[in-house]
Amino acid sequence: MSLLVVGLSHRSAPVSVLERASLSTDARIKLLQDTLAAEPATEAAVLATCNRIELYADVDKFHAGVAELSTLLAQHSGVGLEELTPYLYVHYEDRAVHHLFSVACGLDSMVVGEGQILGQIKDALALGQELHTAGRLINDLFQQALRVGKRAHSETGIDRAGQSLVTFGLEQLAAGVPVERWAADKRALVIGAGSMSSLAATTLARLGVRELVVANRTMERAERLAAVLSESGIGAQAVPMADVSAELTRADVVVSCTGATGLVLTAESVAAALAQHVVPDSVARTDLRAPGGSVVARLAAAAARDGRVAELPGGADDLAGLPGVDRAGGPDAGVAESRPTGDAVRPDSGDAAGANVAQGAESAVRAEGAVGGECPVGLDDSLVQHGAWVDNGSRAPRNAITGTVTPHGNGPVRLALLDLAMPRDIDAAVHRLPGVRLVDIESLAEASADAPMAADVDQVRSIVSGEVAAFGAAQRAAHITPTVVALRTMAADVVAGEMARLEGRLTGLDERQRAEITQTVRRVVDKLLHAPTVRVKQLAGEPGGAGYADALRTLFDLDPETVASVSRADLNDADVKNRGRV
Repeated sequence: MSLLVVGLSHRSAPVSVLERASLSTDARIKLLQDTLAAEPATEAAVLATCNRIELYADVDKFHAGVAELSTLLAQHSGVGLEELTPYLYVHYEDRAVHHLFSVACGLDSMVVGEGQILGQIKDALALGQELHTAGRLINDLFQQALRVGKRAHSETGIDRAGQSLVTFGLEQLAAGVPVERWAADKRALVIGAGSMSSLAATTLARLGVRELVVANRTMERAERLAAVLSESGIGAQAVPMADVSAELTRADVVVSCTGATGLVLTAESVAAALAQHVVPDSVARTDLRAPGGSVVARLAAAAARDGRVAELPGGADDLAGLPGVDRAGGPDAGVAESRPTGDAVRPDSGDAAGANVAQGAESAVRAEGAVGGECPVGLDDSLVQHGAWVDNGSRAPRNAITGTVTPHGNGPVRLALLDLAMPRDIDAAVHRLPGVRLVDIESLAEASADAPMAADVDQVRSIVSGEVAAFGAAQRAAHITPTVVALRTMAADVVAGEMARLEGRLTGLDERQRAEITQTVRRVVDKLLHAPTVRVKQLAGEPGGAGYADALRTLFDLDPETVASVSRADLNDADVKNRGRV
């Protein structure tokens, strides 16, 4: 076995390089075909996801293989070899197996423990089988990686250590709010209908969004995904890509993951959509003015009349609509009782808002003609409460119309965007637009850099180590099988030749006698070969065991072409057996 992997991922390269080096489906096909055409490689597979690009190959020469695979990656990714080389990593033989098994378990993912990588490994193997670039080694390796990944998820709590990239991205959009509460009653637009987009749509449906729209270049795929989502009870519909601009004006959250080479959403298109953004009917407009008849409302009216604070929007007409406020904006006759001003709690004089409230209170007392500096009944309790509001004045303000908490400096989030594509679908400049929150692969990488590792990760690492050793032993044992088969074939030929010679000398043998002699000679040969062939298979499973196959070929003077023909037959059998199994 001479397995070699050359690649780059979010751990070795910045997102900007990964974005430029991403491979389209056509590029992957051409890369596989060119890899097999190259001299060092006999079989190959490409694992390309949003945060990794890896080329696996069975090579006969290490240094030549590294040089050829690196050159091919640079050629098909469009990033120059000199620029790409510092970010490439290389794994060989058992280390390459260990790397893929770790990837399959989610240990090397941006979000540790995420399970979507298993589907991407399955797709990589399916493409290799379709193009006949996956031989026995690649088939065995990738299918074993899938089994190891499933074992890790079923036998450990690695799922608790992380989640899918989709869920992690939505949690980042929610910005600390429970993602189920954040997603409830939202309109969602999913752009794309591939595996990642389908996962995003399914996740949003599970979280309880009110409406979900799927846009895709191929309407059939969008309609199929929308139909599946509708079966779960959510209102889902499919639209063509041409309708994305219109749907953007109605969306609260957008997830995009397409295979486009250019931007799907530009900053200009997002800004235009925001200008026409439709506020969902379910969002109630909240009047944050003080309740009618309350002391605060009367104080505000009095302060506005005296010119101490600005009037509420709408002027006197709005004030007149409040109970306890007359048409002129003053308090009505309902405030007649009084209490000594000493009981009133004044806000800190250093607080401008507190000063206005205090001045408004004094104006209200003067307006009522209170005697002896007394203030209205119940004013002390109300001012205590208002003092608490003033003390908390550093909190983020609320939008006077919707009641939405306004992040400092950015305004309320009107449109949340999650870009899971590589290269990116959404213009990074949209994060400068007021009311827009963007989470993309780069920001996810930064957010997950300090994510805590679960204790189950150590258990998964132990599983990976054991599976790598078992896979290596099985491959080394399989490597010696053609030699053992060739040895037994040679022994059978010797028996057949000797029996033909015997029949020529003993012409009087009947069929029963001839069969008995033949069986006896074969048993003698089998017994002589049994112990060495069993032992050599055991030894071959150990590190360096390939040397025993060489010794066997030398000792018995086996024809190399005979061994090679057995190997080719095994490869053909494996290709037929594994085709369509992923």
